[in-house]
Amino acid sequence: MAVDRTPVLKRCRSLGLDPMYLGIDKKSTRQLKRANRKVSEYGLQLREKQKAKFIYGVLEKPFRNYYKKADRMVGQTGENLMIMLESRLDNVVFRMGLARTRKEARQIVDHKHVMVNGKCVNIPSYLVKAGDTIEIKEKCKGSERYKGILEVTGGRLVPEWLDVNQEALSGTVKELPRREAIDVPVNEMLIVELYSK
Repeated sequence: MAVDRTPVLKRCRSLGLDPMYLGIDKKSTRQLKRANRKVSEYGLQLREKQKAKFIYGVLEKPFRNYYKKADRMVGQTGENLMIMLESRLDNVVFRMGLARTRKEARQIVDHKHVMVNGKCVNIPSYLVKAGDTIEIKEKCKGSERYKGILEVTGGRLVPEWLDVNQEALSGTVKELPRREAIDVPVNEMLIVELYSK
């Protein structure tokens, strides 16, 4: 499996992204040494795509498949793409506050700690639907790991499309998120322009 081993803060600097969107509290004190040259239209579109891929931890081929699927769906392609990325299981676990970062959420799902509607699911790219119940397995709930995670994520704001019970380490997807509810700084229209060339 391909793994992105780029230092996170370095990548955030190059994309002009705040590490808070990844669940990371650190701030980089370094400044990006880049000449003030004009970025082409293609460069802007590419940066937006790289930003979305980096935030959600998706590689190029799956990302392109999401785009094709979003293009076939009813409605605006860009909004559909962002809704699909937001409703990935690893992202939902992160949004519920059951993981500090999306990478940690992906690992939790990979290690078979997560149950969706009473069944164990270990696929981070699993797309949740409205009404799905997501919870941590009973045998994993007592571990020190989750106590530590809840201390860190206790004050984090949970989106209104999720209903979370932090003590029980479980939650329900009330509805699929709308674009306005997704607080990720990505201009999806530039991604659509890039892929529709």
